[in-house]
Amino acid sequence: MEGSPLQSDGPEPLWRQAADAILQEIAAGKLASGARLPAERDLFTRMSISRVTLRRALQSLVDEGVLTPSHGRGWYVSAKVPKEFPNTLESFSETARRLGLTPSSDVLRAEEAPASLDEAEELSIAPGATLFHLERIRRLDQVPVAVDTSFFALALVPDLSRVDFRTASLFGLLIDAGVDLARAETTIEARGADPILARHLDIDVGKSTLVMRQLIVDAAGRPLLSSTIRYAGDRYRLRTSFSRTGRSAGRNPG
Repeated sequence: MEGSPLQSDGPEPLWRQAADAILQEIAAGKLASGARLPAERDLFTRMSISRVTLRRALQSLVDEGVLTPSHGRGWYVSAKVPKEFPNTLESFSETARRLGLTPSSDVLRAEEAPASLDEAEELSIAPGATLFHLERIRRLDQVPVAVDTSFFALALVPDLSRVDFRTASLFGLLIDAGVDLARAETTIEARGADPILARHLDIDVGKSTLVMRQLIVDAAGRPLLSSTIRYAGDRYRLRTSFSRTGRSAGRNPG
C-alpha cells in the first residue's frame, strides 16, 4: 500500500500496521465499498510482510466488519463500510452499529438527584437543580467493553421514567428532544482498574483501562452533558488523526 513503510520495531505489531494501511486506502476512497483488494501476493510484497502476517491483518478487518472474504476470489471491502472514518461525536450505539456489532447495557444507576456544587459548576447550573444520573456497563455482542457514567440537567429531557436504558441510546433521546450536541471537550488517561470496575468489566484488578472524560456542549459552548467512560484497555482502540493547517497537501514533515 502507499504511504510510510511498516515499522518492524514500531509500537504496534506488523499485522495491525498492515490493517491500518488498508483502512487508510479505504478512508481515502482508493478502495470503494464492494471493491476487491489486490491479490494477496501483491499486498504482502508491497508491504514487505509475510503471507501469515497479511492474513492476520485481513482477518482482523473481517472481524471489524470492514472486509468480506470470498472463497477462491479474494477479499472485498464490505458494502456497509463508510468511505471515510471521521472524527465525529457519536454515541456508543452509533459506533457499535457502524462496526456491525450489537450494543447493549447493564444499568447500574438511573435516577434523579440534586446537583452538587461541583456538578452545578461543571454544567453551569444552579446548585440543587435536578440532575439525571446514568451509569451503565456497555457491551458489544454481550462482551463488557466499558462502564459509562453520565449526568445532565433533567430539564433537557423531563420524562425518563419509562426509558429502558438497557437498549436505549442516551444521545438519541437528547437529540430527539431537540438538544444540540455539538462537540465534546475530551481528555483521556490510563488508569488501573479498581476492584469494582474490574468486576464490572470481568478483568483483573489493576489492569490498564482508558478513562475518557467528556463535557459535551452545544454550538454556543453551553455545557450539556458530563460523562466518564472507563474502557477495558484491550477491548477499545482509539483512532484519530492530526493535521497541520496551512501546510501544502502531501508534504512530508521534516
